[in-house]
Amino acid sequence: MALYHVPAPAKINLFLHVTGRRDDGYHFLQTAFRFVDLNDYLSFVPRSDGQIHRAHSTLSDVEPEQDLVIKAARALQRATGTHQGVDISCIKNIPSGAGMGGGSSDAATTLIALNRLWGLGLSRQALMDIALPLGADVPVFVFGQAAFAEGVGEQLQAIQMPPRDYLIIRPPQFISTGKIFSSECLTRDEKPITMTFFTDWQEKFWQAKDNNPYFGRNNLESVAFSLYPDLENLKQGLQSLKLNARMTGSGSCLFVECRDKQSAMNGQVEIDRNSSKIDFSGSTEISGDKLLVEQTWVCSGLQDHPLRYWIK
Repeated sequence: MALYHVPAPAKINLFLHVTGRRDDGYHFLQTAFRFVDLNDYLSFVPRSDGQIHRAHSTLSDVEPEQDLVIKAARALQRATGTHQGVDISCIKNIPSGAGMGGGSSDAATTLIALNRLWGLGLSRQALMDIALPLGADVPVFVFGQAAFAEGVGEQLQAIQMPPRDYLIIRPPQFISTGKIFSSECLTRDEKPITMTFFTDWQEKFWQAKDNNPYFGRNNLESVAFSLYPDLENLKQGLQSLKLNARMTGSGSCLFVECRDKQSAMNGQVEIDRNSSKIDFSGSTEISGDKLLVEQTWVCSGLQDHPLRYWIK
């Protein structure tokens, strides 16, 4: 049996507060994760020789040994002692260095899919325990629901989210998460809140006629803007188009929350009319004061991960 075209969804952080820093350098966070229907797709073909092999990947610039997908498969193999192997291929649609959790999502889908393919029968919590050392965002994708997160992002509580669509804007910048969190400009003293405070706020604006205001802030946004001034210019340009955007995670992608898909599509049209693009070869197509945008997507917010019911 093989598993083909298995989805790994992107995430957005609806807010992100940095509330402290541990002695080991990791940061205490509070955030709300929501999945969106922009997916990478992975395929898994079993091997009987115990080898874990990356058969194909659009991440051609990442060495297999550094690929989170390969790391996840090997971590699962070590944790269970299984002698089964697998060929893994990955089609990337979620951009790297964009704050949308693409690598973490791919790793989580690998754990979930191989748990099924190899017949391991591990529980959700067991997979989350294996996921955490791979990266702070990996457990939420195994958790499988929109979540309020604390700690370094691993303390998760399910939250109910209203139906919303999102216009996601990708600028050309690639941002290193480590660079953002190590910046001296990062404030690390946001006052902690309770999950109830967030959910009460969410319920209050559930039926808002206009696009909801955003809860709290993303503390990483100002740091990213100081390092990459074009990002701040982009946000201001979107504001001039009446598109209230916020950065997700450590960036670089921005998102606009919309009440329906048509509103998001209308915003996408406005951006296309007012943007210039930079391609990955470094050549530019810039005219006047147009926004610098690489790509946009209209996505629906998800309550559940597509693979939530693959594990218990």
